Parts: sequence; C-alpha cells; structure tokens
Amino acid sequence: MNTPALVELRDVVFGYDERPVLDRVSLHVPRGKVTVLIGTSGGGKTTLLRLIGGQLRARSGQVLFDGQDVGALDRDGLYAARRRMGLLFQFGALFTDMSVFDNVAFPLREHTRLPEPLIRDIVLMKLHAVGLRGARDLMPGELSGGMARRVALARAIALDPELIMYDEPFSGLDPISLGTAARLIRQLNDTLGLTSVMVSHELESTFAVADHIVVLANGRVAMQGTPDEVRHSDDPLIRQYVTASPDGPVRFHYPARPVQDEYGPTAAAGGGW
Repeated sequence: MNTPALVELRDVVFGYDERPVLDRVSLHVPRGKVTVLIGTSGGGKTTLLRLIGGQLRARSGQVLFDGQDVGALDRDGLYAARRRMGLLFQFGALFTDMSVFDNVAFPLREHTRLPEPLIRDIVLMKLHAVGLRGARDLMPGELSGGMARRVALARAIALDPELIMYDEPFSGLDPISLGTAARLIRQLNDTLGLTSVMVSHELESTFAVADHIVVLANGRVAMQGTPDEVRHSDDPLIRQYVTASPDGPVRFHYPARPVQDEYGPTAAAGGGW
C-alpha cells in the first residue's frame, strides 16, 4: 500500500503475565483510511488499541504513532500524543451523572482553556455532526444504545483528533442503529480527514466501511489487505472466519484427551450416552 502510515507496529511482542497475546506482530494503519481489525475472540485486537494509546507497553518491538515510538515516550510526550487520539469505548462509557452536553464538553474542559461560549459552540457542532444536537440536555439513562454510542462518538471527536479508535462500535446495536453508526464512521473519517482503527466482529458492516483490513489469529497477523482481498482469500483460516464455518483451522472442540481415556471404551463407542 502506497499511503503513508500514521500508525505502525514493528515486531511487537506482548502478553499478560505468562499468557502470550501478540507474537512479533507487524502491521500498518494508512493515514486517512479506515482500518479494521478482525479475528477470533481473545486474539489481541483490543490489546492492540491499548498499545497504540500507550495504556500498555510492548515487551519488545515498536509501536509508532506518526513516527514516534509510543512505548518510549515520557509522561508529557504520551500526554501530547493522546491529545491527537480519540477512543470510542465498546459501550460508550458515558458519565452517567452528566448530561449529553457535559459528556461531550468534558475533554474540552479537561484539556483546554477555551472559554465556555466557545466550548458550547464546539459541543453543539459535534452533536450536530452525529445527529443529536436536540438531545443535548438528556441524561445517559434516557438514551437508547445507539444514541449513547453516537454521543460517545461526538465526545471522541471533540478535540479534533487525527486518529480515532473504535472498540466494537457495532456491538449490541439494532440494524438501524448499526447502519447509522457505520455511515457515521465512514462520513466522519472522510469529512474530518481522520485516520480510523476499528475492532469489529460485524463482518457485513466491516467490509462496507473498511479501506484496509487486518486479520489477527494466534497472536500474529494472518493477513492484511483490502476488503476484497480478504473476502476472496484462499487461506483456510481466513475462509473459515469470513464464512463463519464452525470448524476448520479454529476447531470446534478445545484440545482434550481422547474420549476413551476420559469415560472408557463403552462411552467412546456411544454405549454410555
């Protein structure tokens, strides 16, 4: 791919205690594009977002954001890098005791010294972009799941980030809300000149929104390419994931001892059931 990368991972190794998660992962996130991370549950997709945001540090390798190694940044450098990033959590993670308006205003009040009249204008502009300017005085408990996700998106873009990361933005949404969320991600990315990284298991919407797809499996990058390249891959693992086959390289049965070792020959022959 000729588009320069805003985010790049080079031979990244990471694990939790003794459990390995990422094993020498190398990938790139093209600037100005929507990159989607797909793969089986527990494959390290959300962990990868946390590495980019500096919440976690790789055991080895480099996580580069605009050429800077995130893992090597000091506190001030990491703080500056994070101001150029936005994150949409899986279920929105709105502050339940704050109104919609105050939720979106929070990062502006926390990270800038803008006067309140200007903050008001920015908040209303961001809410208008997601279609919820009229909901500014509602509380999170009064919102539907889809509306809460859109408010969280407005908050994520409040500081005009260069990179926005989405952790399962379609999870738990009805078809209408899901379609709205997918369209917003695509439109905001193109209109605001963002670079987007999204973790998703919703393949139909993923293929419709993505410019670039990275498939993670067994702690490694199984494939990265365009939606068409992934959809038509001949790799058995990629085919199983795209077609949702219950068995293949990812087995239905978790590795176990032979049945006869557990229950004896009668059960193995079917006589014990």
